[in-house]
Amino acid sequence: MAAYDDILYAVEDGVAWITLNRPDRLNAWTPAMQASVKRAMVDSANDDRVRAIVVTGAGRGFCAGADMAGLQQIRPDNWEARELANADRDVRVDPRPDLGPDLSAEYTGRFGYIMSVKKPVIAAINGPCAGIGLVFTLFCDLRMASSSAVFTTSFAQRGLIAEHGISWLLPRIVGVPHALDLLLSARKLGATEAERLGLVNRTIPHETFMEEVRAYAHHLAHGVSPRATAVMKAQVWKSLYQGLGEAIQVGDEEMQKSFGTEDFREGVAHFMEKRPPKFTGR
Repeated sequence: MAAYDDILYAVEDGVAWITLNRPDRLNAWTPAMQASVKRAMVDSANDDRVRAIVVTGAGRGFCAGADMAGLQQIRPDNWEARELANADRDVRVDPRPDLGPDLSAEYTGRFGYIMSVKKPVIAAINGPCAGIGLVFTLFCDLRMASSSAVFTTSFAQRGLIAEHGISWLLPRIVGVPHALDLLLSARKLGATEAERLGLVNRTIPHETFMEEVRAYAHHLAHGVSPRATAVMKAQVWKSLYQGLGEAIQVGDEEMQKSFGTEDFREGVAHFMEKRPPKFTGR
């Protein structure tokens, strides 16, 4: 297997770009793609050059869901042995849990490792996004959609159920009534409605989509403290399993730690000196 099959991977100016790369099949999800995406995420997490990660799709779509050829091979008696379930088991995740709360106990399963990556992960949804492709985006920290994007859970139309944690994540993102609507009907919705429901953070005109995503990712890479964003990401995802009192206690402890960092000193200095920041992540 090549380093990255069914995806493209590049690091540019502090941003790692992971591009699902089966444009002739609307980037339908495959075992090779699953292993490659996880490998690229791990490589991004461990690369000190990288401060933000963007996942997008080649061609006119983001991801059409699981490759139908693979679905046709599934049998009830070989469920655990299916290729997609085992595709990335050999890819080890080292999320460097030294920053912020440890998430390893809560976020497991196929995509839970994304929460433990100590860098912001943006799903840049450039076109159709369905099934497992939609599930994947929910595990990302931010979702930006091109005005040409179309979304569907699709599971009910395939005789399947809410898989890989979408039954937990989707209600927390859009609310229970909207989650049930999208899951039970498997209807398609456009980017404008997706933004209204809170499924995506922003809808951007297709003509300027990648330009604006690139600018936002550049800001995350250079305009804010990578240490601060790592801790805040972990705080937010951990808070879904905490009461208010525990979240306040963790916040107070992390704030005290931040006062002794280089990034805190730089955050004050660049403001006082009216210049762009030069954060080190330390």
